[in-house]
Amino acid sequence: MTVVRCRIIELRQYTLHPGQRDVLINLFDREFVESQEQLGMTILGQFRDLDDPDRFVWLRGFDTMPGRAEALNRFYTGPVWRANSAAANATMIDSDDVLLLRPASDRDAFPAPTAHRPPPGHPQSEPSLVLATIYYRDRPFDDEFLDFFDTQVRPALAAAGAEPLACLQTEYAENTFPGLPIRTGEHALVWFARFASPAHADAFEDRLQHSEVWQGHTLPGLSTMITETPQRLRLAPTARSLLR
Repeated sequence: MTVVRCRIIELRQYTLHPGQRDVLINLFDREFVESQEQLGMTILGQFRDLDDPDRFVWLRGFDTMPGRAEALNRFYTGPVWRANSAAANATMIDSDDVLLLRPASDRDAFPAPTAHRPPPGHPQSEPSLVLATIYYRDRPFDDEFLDFFDTQVRPALAAAGAEPLACLQTEYAENTFPGLPIRTGEHALVWFARFASPAHADAFEDRLQHSEVWQGHTLPGLSTMITETPQRLRLAPTARSLLR
């Protein structure tokens, strides 16, 4: 039986005051990782957006929606948040850009990490990159689209050097912790890939642009099934990010 890690995932994008991203990252990596995981949450990854110096992106996972409500309530009423919330909030302009997601299928969930998280204060390692690509449409991503993704999109991406690591879609359950808003009324599908460096990601993008399969067949088909230009997040893992 497949054990799915994190059936509920938040993709959180924070807009910060200029010059405050490293302040928040240092605080987050020191105070907000173990303190959340001890309450049953999973901090999947935290990142600098390479295309926006004032954006911090992170992924938080839960096993269930009721468990999410309980864990968030315990954390945001607990001593660690009370002690550090003023400093964290002072870095932020907006923290409400949050997609609530779930794995598109059991095999599309994030795999278990292959390495331990570095301890606080660990120096930044070599610059890897995580690419998150977000598709939107005017209705839920149904089995027809998921079949197209698996049979057409995924092989073309893999051939160009980006085998999707995980594929998530909108979770439509009611927000069980309304104190933290999530985006509603949207239909999103997000796939993630990781690269050894930004240069490797750039090489993938170049191969995709020159792929006859992608440009001549897969992309035209994809364009008829989504309603907006895909959003791409080029994410540089922080020193303590598990996903890297």
